[in-house]
Amino acid sequence: MGTAASAQISQAPPNADEGGSQVADIVVTATRQATNLQDTPLAVTAVTSQALAQRSITNTADLGAIVPNATFRPAQGAFGPSVTAFIRGIGQGDGSLAAEPGVAFYVDDIYYPLILGSQFDLLDLDHVEVLRGPQGTLFGRNALAGAVNLVSKAPNFRDPSGYTELTYGDYNRLNIRAGFNLPLTSNLALRVSGVTKRMTGYQKRLDFRCQMFKNGTPQLAGSIPYSDGKLQQSGGVEPDNCVVGHNGGEDVKAARAQILWAPVPDLRITLTADYLKDESSVTADQIISTNPTVAAANVNLGAQARYFGVAYDNRFVTGDPYSTYATYADLIPGGTAIPGSTFYNGSPTRGGYRFNPTNPVTQYGFAGKAVYNITPKINATLILAYRSVKAGYTFDVDGSPLTSEHTSNLTTHEQYTAEGRISGKSDFIDWTAGLFYYRAHQIARLFVNSPWLGLARNQRNYYEPESKSAYANVTIHPFTERLGINGGIRYSDDRKPVNYNNIQDGVPSGNIIFGVVPKSKRVDWKAGADYKLSDHTLLYASAATGFRLPSFNARPLQPSQVYQIPGDNIIAYEAGIKTDLFDRKLRINATGFYTDYKRRATSVSGQEYLLDTNTGQPQAGNSILIPLAAGPAGTTTCRARTAAEVAAGTPGFACVGRTFATNTPGKVRGGEVEIEVHPIEHLSLNLSGGYSNFSAPDLRSAGRVTDRVLGIPNWTASAGAQYDLDVQALDGSITPRVDWFYQGSIAYSAQSLAFKQSPFSTFNGRLTYYNRKNDATVSFSVTNMFNKFYYYNYFVYSELGYPNVNGNPSRPRMWSVTLGKRF
Repeated sequence: MGTAASAQISQAPPNADEGGSQVADIVVTATRQATNLQDTPLAVTAVTSQALAQRSITNTADLGAIVPNATFRPAQGAFGPSVTAFIRGIGQGDGSLAAEPGVAFYVDDIYYPLILGSQFDLLDLDHVEVLRGPQGTLFGRNALAGAVNLVSKAPNFRDPSGYTELTYGDYNRLNIRAGFNLPLTSNLALRVSGVTKRMTGYQKRLDFRCQMFKNGTPQLAGSIPYSDGKLQQSGGVEPDNCVVGHNGGEDVKAARAQILWAPVPDLRITLTADYLKDESSVTADQIISTNPTVAAANVNLGAQARYFGVAYDNRFVTGDPYSTYATYADLIPGGTAIPGSTFYNGSPTRGGYRFNPTNPVTQYGFAGKAVYNITPKINATLILAYRSVKAGYTFDVDGSPLTSEHTSNLTTHEQYTAEGRISGKSDFIDWTAGLFYYRAHQIARLFVNSPWLGLARNQRNYYEPESKSAYANVTIHPFTERLGINGGIRYSDDRKPVNYNNIQDGVPSGNIIFGVVPKSKRVDWKAGADYKLSDHTLLYASAATGFRLPSFNARPLQPSQVYQIPGDNIIAYEAGIKTDLFDRKLRINATGFYTDYKRRATSVSGQEYLLDTNTGQPQAGNSILIPLAAGPAGTTTCRARTAAEVAAGTPGFACVGRTFATNTPGKVRGGEVEIEVHPIEHLSLNLSGGYSNFSAPDLRSAGRVTDRVLGIPNWTASAGAQYDLDVQALDGSITPRVDWFYQGSIAYSAQSLAFKQSPFSTFNGRLTYYNRKNDATVSFSVTNMFNKFYYYNYFVYSELGYPNVNGNPSRPRMWSVTLGKRF
């Protein structure tokens, strides 16, 4: 029987599997057993690799475009090469090891616990399953929002086969994919695949001084130096452009090998090894606005500006989202003493830093999976795996040629997982029971060069997460096989010992060193029922719990900001229908859900007084502390003293940003629908939509401008159409396809709607020619056809006291041509 799943669809021609006269079946493993998608009583979106290619979806960060009520996108640049992953308004956007994701990622049954380094290329993928709603009884830790299960193509013993694919496109894009399946004997097969991807970044890094001269405003450059001597303009000769680099590019290499061995008829053993090296440039990021008054009030940023004879103002805003003046370097030479600066004090460790603007990720893993059929209806599965991840990133907080704050991060992660389960099927009962173990060793190394805060910090934090769990899931058919009553339970014992070390150079009393052990022992449950009204219509309803492990504030700027964060706790209810109508020409899957967020840890951006590292008392300044109007009780921010307060002798103090953790329980209500229709042969249409609404009375009463989940749209939708046109004269077919993706408005601040992403639509197009004789394809595709501009994320640094707001600009319109051949 086995648990390995594959998409059971016709694949001739490739990239046109949706063009048949009926909706295709897909076999999924969402219940830890192989079942037809339409017979699985869960809200699952399952998409084949062919369908992903048709829609120009190439990595996990793009999946949210086609999954209702899901938001997957590249994380804000401050969090490195991560994926912001949310389902039904629940998830995680911070790639720090201290934070716990709300969406669990699995690759071929192997748990991947990080959102850092999770922009997986969909290499040699068979299909992807996105499970919406808590999956605590099946997938365990941190699956309170849902789970993403990536299923690779498996080796087979039948015929040797292979494929090659070459893509060339905008921004010097060059992708090469290749793979082959080779039966070595009647019971031994090998499958190997690889990919290399290169693309110049779509955002230009400009030399500030050079650009000011080209703009005809050399006076605005002050004495800020050139970053490259070849850019100097003299004798009436000026360079063609001022570009010194690019952000948002790709440089990825990956390979994967699998061996399938069946030593006896009832035993299948799969051994897998994979390797990925990603040396892509940093995330595209730019300053959207500046506050010169706030900047000038900072003794160190103001001193820098005076040193170079400039002001920190909108001269650093390029006016083009696809360009930035970020240098990823501190242009003040090391050892420089600047009058009035507490940071540039003549120390050789202050100033002169230069960071490499890349987000390197190297990871590799080994896994073994054995499936043994004890009887024709009972099987046992054992999975053992090891994975190593080394992920780094660099971030320039304000993207200007001055240095507000630069961050360089390197995270290493080693994990060991083991899972054993036994499953059975019969007319009366289907069941699965298993044990799961996870252990990891993690080190987060962080260097922060922060004139804004007046310090240089080094962190070396150790994490030792461990998880042990036992689970069982049962479906019984008490009266008729059309009725299923299902339930599940899982006991989890999670620990995450942490040794946190934050060392501030030259100021031992300012060091932050502590140890914590976030932990949780918990029982999760699920109960539900389903009923088949007909062979092609399934009704289902369920209730389930989910949780997220406690964490802690990973970025304390001073000892007062050390605190633990409680884990999340939810009960979710859903009811749905899955139906195929009109001889399976129309498929409608719809779900309604209600999530009771019993405990929800959220962060609120504010400020507090900056404490002197020697005395522990607030440092003198010009601000006073006030309650944060848009925050819960106990949250604070700062404002400048008024002239009257200064005259009256009201004491003023310096302030520093602080992120407050607070519990904001609430309710999430919504629904989603997925429709696929084949009205005539060769024509296929698909439509999906999702709506979720989060309400939290405590937040509304606190005076927030919105109680929505920040960074998440209320509405998502997508639609696509393609037609497979048989052309005898060309000995093949031509398949045009167009896709529409919609995202509702997104709030990024609870305190202001000034930085809110308005609703927008984007379109992708693809035209594919398939040649039967050569089993080859030529495809021309365009993503973001109408060049719609939007921001993936905003980061409202001003709420933390900084003088800027940043945004991550989306990719512009891009075209590509792909040549593919199977053999």
